[in-house]
Amino acid sequence: IKFMDGKDGKMAVVVGTVTDDKRAFEVPELKVCALRFTEAARARIVKAGGECLTFDKLAMRSPLGKGTVLLRGPVKSREAERHFGKAPGVPNS
Repeated sequence: IKFMDGKDGKMAVVVGTVTDDKRAFEVPELKVCALRFTEAARARIVKAGGECLTFDKLAMRSPLGKGTVLLRGPVKSREAERHFGKAPGVPNS
């Protein structure tokens, strides 16, 4: 929800599962495209006047992806990222 602020009229695209978040009290009217939706998340989005789509329906509606915002998780969250950087023993390592 917070990543869609200021992007009115655009569709959020998530390559993954959309789950329900009880911390969000109000769900705005959103158009969301994802691989899967939990039942609770789908119910909240539809109740707020939004729309839940899958990728095949998105391809029919917007073949070039215009009017969509691709949302993704943190890039540097892998455990292996901790080991990258300067070699051990190098100054300021």
